Amino acid sequence: MKKLFAWLEKEESGQGMVEYGLIIAAIAVVAIVTLTPLGGQVAAMFTTIGASL
Repeated sequence: MKKLFAWLEKEESGQGMVEYGLIIAAIAVVAIVTLTPLGGQVAAMFTTIGASL
């Protein structure tokens, strides 16, 4: 049992995936926070373009 805990303590293979996941989550939060206030403006722009066509 001690060997198992020692191995688990040294195991780092999943570390890279966790870091990538955190980076993707941070990018998603920034995108949502940035695009939420612009949503109405983008919708109005598409409405204007659609009406022009």
